[in-house]
Amino acid sequence: MALWGGRFSGAADSRFKLFNDSLPVDYRLVQQDITGSIAWAGALKQVGVLDELEHGSLVLALHELSEQVCDEQILLSGAEDIHSFVESALIDKVGDLGKKLHTGRSRNDQVATDLKLWCKEQGEVMIEALVKVQQQLLELAQREAHTVLPGYTHLQRAQPITFGHWAMAYVEMMERDLLRVRDALTRLDTCPLGSGALAGTAYPMDRQALAQALGFRQASNNSLDSVSDRDHVVELCSTAAISMMHLSRMAEDLIFYNSGEAGFIELSDAVTSGSSLMPQKKNPDALELIRGKTGRVYGALTGILTTMKALPMAYNKDMQEDKEGLFDAVDTWLLCLDMTALVLEGVQVNKQRTLAAAQQGYANATELADYLVAKGMPFREAHHVVGEVVLAAIEAGQALEDFTLPQLQAFSDAIESDVYQHLTIDACLAKRVAKGGTSLEQIERALGQQKSAPTREVADQDIVGGTAPSQVRHALDVSQQRLNAHKAELLSVRAARLTDVESIHQINNYWAEQGDTLPRSRDEILQDVLDFSVAEQEGKVVGCASLYIYETGLAEMRSVGIDPQHHGQGQGKALVDYMLQRGRELELERVIVLTRVPGFFGKMGFQPIEKATLPEKVMKDCELCPRKHACDEEAMEYSFA
Repeated sequence: MALWGGRFSGAADSRFKLFNDSLPVDYRLVQQDITGSIAWAGALKQVGVLDELEHGSLVLALHELSEQVCDEQILLSGAEDIHSFVESALIDKVGDLGKKLHTGRSRNDQVATDLKLWCKEQGEVMIEALVKVQQQLLELAQREAHTVLPGYTHLQRAQPITFGHWAMAYVEMMERDLLRVRDALTRLDTCPLGSGALAGTAYPMDRQALAQALGFRQASNNSLDSVSDRDHVVELCSTAAISMMHLSRMAEDLIFYNSGEAGFIELSDAVTSGSSLMPQKKNPDALELIRGKTGRVYGALTGILTTMKALPMAYNKDMQEDKEGLFDAVDTWLLCLDMTALVLEGVQVNKQRTLAAAQQGYANATELADYLVAKGMPFREAHHVVGEVVLAAIEAGQALEDFTLPQLQAFSDAIESDVYQHLTIDACLAKRVAKGGTSLEQIERALGQQKSAPTREVADQDIVGGTAPSQVRHALDVSQQRLNAHKAELLSVRAARLTDVESIHQINNYWAEQGDTLPRSRDEILQDVLDFSVAEQEGKVVGCASLYIYETGLAEMRSVGIDPQHHGQGQGKALVDYMLQRGRELELERVIVLTRVPGFFGKMGFQPIEKATLPEKVMKDCELCPRKHACDEEAMEYSFA
């Protein structure tokens, strides 16, 4: 069923239909479209377009569709796009009532909302994938903290580092990628729904409540911008492209390290393949594909930037091209992150080979120049003298440290017998005396910080970043703290969405059966969903709480519950903190709670009060409580005064 046929007297050409339809791409947004439709039904009830019965019928049918729909069914439907599919399927379920749902809504704000919901959900998946790569890099750095590795500039051996230091460099890159994802998710966290085609909806609905029901921080500010904004697509494609650039650099390093010429590492059989002709070959195909797929993600970024260039306000059909590139870029990026983690997990380092390579190539030439400077020679002169020494060493096929003292003194009489202690690998690693170097002083400082540095010092980046094993260990410590922080941030507390009703109901049912909270039906939770907040960890709702407002200045915190499998991870504290912040924003004077765990609420700032002081409307709910004749709950109050 087309959503726009009334204006036309003739049918569209079948070739145009194939050209115009977006269903083969946007079918992936079916759950987001259903979620947006459920929220929109609630908004229409709020303004009187739908009555209670109509609203309930539509929401029930949409939930059934969400559970029953499959990709094959969508793709075989012949619908123009995912929005027309959902509307047609809804009409099949509830008849003409389904035609009322689109009142006041346009496909322009509908698709903008669907795509932002998809981006928000994918954001947490991206963060988890990046954290997984960081974890593998940290484990590799810990394993190879003492392994000497030649550092390169211009693909020429330059100065010795450690393999752990190399791995930590990519931890830093992944850290910046994580921050870019979080920044992008913060900026896209505004809800376009209710913006209509371009000028806004004609119905006086509460768009902020609508936004919060969908899990957005706030409603968008300008309807014209809302329907034409695709900055979030550009930003996520850009973030993916930058991260893929980092992965491709890592892939190239590892491909080189794995080569027969270097022989520094061996890749696992799980991520390599053989040759159809040459039985001795073990090819680094996973890394080569990561390197190759980087161009594919770059193409998605270039594509969306070119599509959006010079587009007039507001929505234009060009913008239908926003999804295919984004979907492919995110899919490709996540696939490459997963493969990178798998490659790193199986890397085996040849320590003897890396050490031998670091000892070759005159990587200690800079140390000899620094030695001459310490003897009073200007650096430029020292640089020239050492260049002559290196040239002679190349011609003789010798290392600098293999020259005899008379041979070295032939180039400068400033060279004395103490020169050899400056030419060892250990000396090269340890001689960096400035902050961030590898001197003994800096190593001791790093170790001291590792033992006693408070969180503030870590946050202020008061750390060293050199290549000595002890400094790598300290850097590992700091990075592990950051990694743990990212994992902790995967626990988030937010306003409840309509799609959370089932999870809230399950948690509340569990605690109601224990006698710790009042039983509530699924319909009751659905009706009061805007009162609820939830704690979410790795995409799963693990806790809930509601704030029931009695009168100006007074509210009760109710239905506080944590999934029993997720106790002890800070969800309860985070939920109560969040609900108290909501109370401040609502300008409440006090929040009350009836609880069997007064110690917990006491730590959160609640004070004991007498039940007799509670308003009658609070106490009337006690009639529903299975323990009303043997109540062991204590009344507590949090005052905002």
